[in-house]
Amino acid sequence: MSSSSQTMPASSPGVGERLREARMETGLTIADVATRLRMQLRVVEALEAEDWARLGAPVFIRGQLRSYLRLLKLPESLADGVSDASVRPPELTPRTYTPPMQRMLDKAMGRAVYVVITALIAVPVWVATRSHVDNSRPVETASLGLDGSQSPVDTRPARPTPVTASLGALPKRAPAAAPAGDLETQASADLVMRFSGDSWIEVIGPDGVAVEQALVQAGQERRFEAGTVARVKLGNANAVEVSRDGDVQDLSRFQRANVARFTVSSDGALAPAAE
Repeated sequence: MSSSSQTMPASSPGVGERLREARMETGLTIADVATRLRMQLRVVEALEAEDWARLGAPVFIRGQLRSYLRLLKLPESLADGVSDASVRPPELTPRTYTPPMQRMLDKAMGRAVYVVITALIAVPVWVATRSHVDNSRPVETASLGLDGSQSPVDTRPARPTPVTASLGALPKRAPAAAPAGDLETQASADLVMRFSGDSWIEVIGPDGVAVEQALVQAGQERRFEAGTVARVKLGNANAVEVSRDGDVQDLSRFQRANVARFTVSSDGALAPAAE
């Protein structure tokens, strides 16, 4: 059979029906299964309907299937029939990432340009106004009661030396460097994920918009800046190492059926995510 014809799992055409029949024989409802496995109702329904497109990556589907098969005491090998060709992850548009230092430099350069433009406009205007005021002062003479043989003393105030304004480029102000402590704190607050095996990830930002949702290959790394992540879901969580402030986090308290779900607070602290 050619690879183009693999649109459904190759060796598990009846796995959904077997799950449904086994569940009904044990007297369990879909809600009971969802409660025991800590899954959403739509996930259980999709597994029984073999609607793999609703569940994401194959590694995520296999993990959910094994948990369901284990609950009903069915062979877990049925989950291995899910083909990678049967599930097509959604195409995501990568976001442009700007390093924190680059953003700080851009802000500093913008302020420097504003100062230079203001100086180029204000300095010539001030010089021209000052010269006009000095030239408009009346000339006053004072008599000291001396005879005509003596020259009168010039009591006029000395005029200031004319100043010529130059419109040449002023020296650029160097951008202010950020304190070293702030940069270290910002770098240490990043959330880093390292993958030793294929894993399906879903990262949601504070605004509820998906930051990343994709199948990550083994050996890759993801780094998220502090404050840009609110919720995280990891498939095949045993193959993912999550670190914060350089410390590796224990995912077992967030993990169910090899799927980890947790939230990230504004200060980077991890907590279990509500179902």
